[in-house]
Amino acid sequence: LCVVFFFLQVLNEKKLQEVDSLWKEFETPEKANKIVKLKHFEKFQDTTEALAASTALVEGKLSKNLKKILKKIVAKDAHEQLAVADAKLGGVIKEKLNLSCIHSPMVTELMRGIRSQIEGLITGLPSREMAAMCLGLAHSLSRYKLKFSPDKVDTMIIQAISLLDDLDKELNNYIMRCREWYGWHFPELGKIITDNLTYCKCVRKVGDRSNFASSDVSDILPEEIEEDVKAAAEISMGTEVSEEDINNIIHLCDQVIEISEYRTQLYDYLKNRMMAIAPNLTVMVGELVGARLIAHAGSLLNLAKHPASTVQLLGAEKALFRALKTKRDTPKFGLIYHASLVGQSNTKNKGKISRMLAAKTALTIRYDALGENTSAEMGAENRLKVETRLRLLEERGIRRISGTGKALAKADKYQNKSEVKVFDPSGDSTLPVVSKKRKIQEVDEQDTEAAVKAKKFKAEMK
Repeated sequence: LCVVFFFLQVLNEKKLQEVDSLWKEFETPEKANKIVKLKHFEKFQDTTEALAASTALVEGKLSKNLKKILKKIVAKDAHEQLAVADAKLGGVIKEKLNLSCIHSPMVTELMRGIRSQIEGLITGLPSREMAAMCLGLAHSLSRYKLKFSPDKVDTMIIQAISLLDDLDKELNNYIMRCREWYGWHFPELGKIITDNLTYCKCVRKVGDRSNFASSDVSDILPEEIEEDVKAAAEISMGTEVSEEDINNIIHLCDQVIEISEYRTQLYDYLKNRMMAIAPNLTVMVGELVGARLIAHAGSLLNLAKHPASTVQLLGAEKALFRALKTKRDTPKFGLIYHASLVGQSNTKNKGKISRMLAAKTALTIRYDALGENTSAEMGAENRLKVETRLRLLEERGIRRISGTGKALAKADKYQNKSEVKVFDPSGDSTLPVVSKKRKIQEVDEQDTEAAVKAKKFKAEMK
């Protein structure tokens, strides 16, 4: 880090061509002074000026002080090249000042040698004073880059939400194992008690199923369920287990209860941290979804750099690229799908609500990350707008397209028309209507055909 602007002139360019052995020329201050010498020296007035100049150099920009100094150098030695460690900064200098710049592995080794012998190359500055200035500038630069604030440490949120997810997975595994293990002894209990924590507390307190008749679990179970459990324990089809098995099951139940209590405590901690660091984001999508968005982006500042379209699809990257590869419909939401506002909408409007929610969420994220106000008023206002839009979409089920755009479908005024209709009984029967009186000719033809068939039959019999 620099506490001054200083420029060095190369004395022996031939030795710079040997990049691999260039470090030997900077082993001592005497050797370094034979390679380069001080050309120009410009000291900063205070730490603020030094911080501004250092920040510009880190970001590859040309500060005002550096521009003034380079103009003086261009006026004197316009034919010489300027060695720069940052190619981006060199491009800016060449564009604005028309000064020839060079950046190569040789320049990198040269800069490394200069940094190692900087105290011998710059005379007039005590080593203690140089170290104190470098340390102060380093602290200021780090604080500026991180925008440091004890209340805005989003690393704690990332760790907390990751631990919360891990605890949920472990709890599910432990509870499943506990139900399956104790189910061999008392399988009916799992169907009667559906809550996992209550199940583990009940097993820990009673142990063997034969103890249910004499145990009082009214502090854990309601009276009706307690009676059902005691009745089921008397006629249970489960196998008998040893006392050692019951002790191991009880120990597992203790682990489940302890982890559940710690998860509740961790959730409260995460809620408080989210309200302190990103209050508007918490109001918009909730603390869990907001924490997962921050963890997915890496930090609150990185999340603030994402556009609303990226915020909408965070967490659905695989589905997005799969859809682009197969030329199918792209996903409409990622992690933001778990927000309460998206869950309240019906399937048809989930895409619209997630898009609008992502746009408002992007605004609240930038306000939380870059703003100085810590109130959640902006998040509440934007949430109200999204809720109003959701209500309108739910109410406007029928729309029609008119020449000027979308408008509400208009229904005609209802008028009651009293008409008396008479019942028609002809539609009741499905059989075809045949006249009872047949013609004489049809009867004669049928008799003639019957007589012919009878004669044929008698001839065949003979």
